[in-house]
Amino acid sequence: MSHLADERGKAPFWQSLRQAVHGSQEDFTEGGLSRAIALLAVPMVLEMVMESVFAICDVFFVSRLGANAVATVGLTESLLTLVFSLAIGLSMGTTALVARRTGEKDPEGAGVAGAQAILIGLLASLVLGGIGILTGPAALSLLGASEDVLAIGSGYARILLGGCGTVMLLFIINAIFRGAGDAAVAMRVLWLANLINLILDPCLIFGLGPFPELGVAGAAVATTIGRGVGVLYQFWVLARGTSRIRIGLSEIRLATAVMRTLLRVSLGGIFQVLVATCSWVALVRIIALFGSTAVAGYTIAIRVVIFSILPAWGMANAAATLVGQNLGAGKPDRAERSAWLTGLYNMVFLGCIAVLFLVFGSSIIGLFSRDPGVLAVGVECLRIISYGYLFYALGMVVVQAFNGAGDTTTPSLINFFCYWLLQIPLAYWLAVSSDLGPRGVFWAIAIAEAMITVVGASLFRLGRWKKRQV
Repeated sequence: MSHLADERGKAPFWQSLRQAVHGSQEDFTEGGLSRAIALLAVPMVLEMVMESVFAICDVFFVSRLGANAVATVGLTESLLTLVFSLAIGLSMGTTALVARRTGEKDPEGAGVAGAQAILIGLLASLVLGGIGILTGPAALSLLGASEDVLAIGSGYARILLGGCGTVMLLFIINAIFRGAGDAAVAMRVLWLANLINLILDPCLIFGLGPFPELGVAGAAVATTIGRGVGVLYQFWVLARGTSRIRIGLSEIRLATAVMRTLLRVSLGGIFQVLVATCSWVALVRIIALFGSTAVAGYTIAIRVVIFSILPAWGMANAAATLVGQNLGAGKPDRAERSAWLTGLYNMVFLGCIAVLFLVFGSSIIGLFSRDPGVLAVGVECLRIISYGYLFYALGMVVVQAFNGAGDTTTPSLINFFCYWLLQIPLAYWLAVSSDLGPRGVFWAIAIAEAMITVVGASLFRLGRWKKRQV
């Protein structure tokens, strides 16, 4: 019976799960869509979970050094926003091109597209890294860092900003693997990088054993080394050609036409990220009008929300790969079905999370703060945002499906309209003019995300993305 199931492309669940983690060489343009989604989504979900561990790990250990050390981490992460925006935007374009070439059964073309992404990433890393080393302390000062923070944080900022190339390449090369359908490799890269960071963080911060005591700078060194080793592993896999894609010496050449296409597609992705990031900064500014208690409650709730949404983004990334590969294979209808089916699975997942938040919201926020005011704001934020989880689930899949097709412009315009023209003004009006306070901001978030889903799904159904050439 099991053998028969395998022949039909419907392997038992546990077998599919094992294959997803270990990696498979299956053609995602053929066979059952549910199995294809599982093989891609499981490692991508685990990859996204690992992506969040870096920041959590650093803050956990650095918090033992006091408030100034934590402030250093927070301010430096703000400076890295530009790097992450560029990296994520380039990743979107990279996944789209590599997936399209993979679906066309053009492994050489996929390798050339991946090589152009790496070249762009290297160039951007050199420029941004150099600027970071030279201006890191000055940038911290501009952000409002105190003299005490500057005294202990300048080295941390220089190391982390100077080593931003590891962030850039980690994102870009994992996007290559995802586009080729080799999500398990991308997952293993993050596992390796996080393991090294987890081991080195306490050793270099506190000077354990033979390691020097570097204080907060040790966290930056550990993080950079962890990411750097991850990048080396990525290059090793690409060079060996043990995955679905190989980038050897023949692919490492300047292909101006491919690079122009990659930059065109990626610019839309970069704009997407910047629009979303700036909107969240604006919301924090509005909430700050109601005092530190409101900000603290909101911050805790949003961290919980982001952590719960990360696995859902992994599933959305699977949709991007499936859409890109199936368009490349000349199967636009299968590409569309894969997006809707992934969206359905994502709605089931986030629907369950929403129920947990609605029922156990107080207990969850209570893990982070016992302050009655903070607890009240955090619980209210978590519950109101949970009302829109079914919308978020479908919306993020639709957005990534557009990106996977190489159409990064449509999601960018949707984000601009729903975040900047709707969410921010609505949040201010509800919170300040209508006297709802922080609750008004929370409702604005839920409404804006619902609108993104409605508009995005409507445009996706029109099918113009099927004709996108990349």
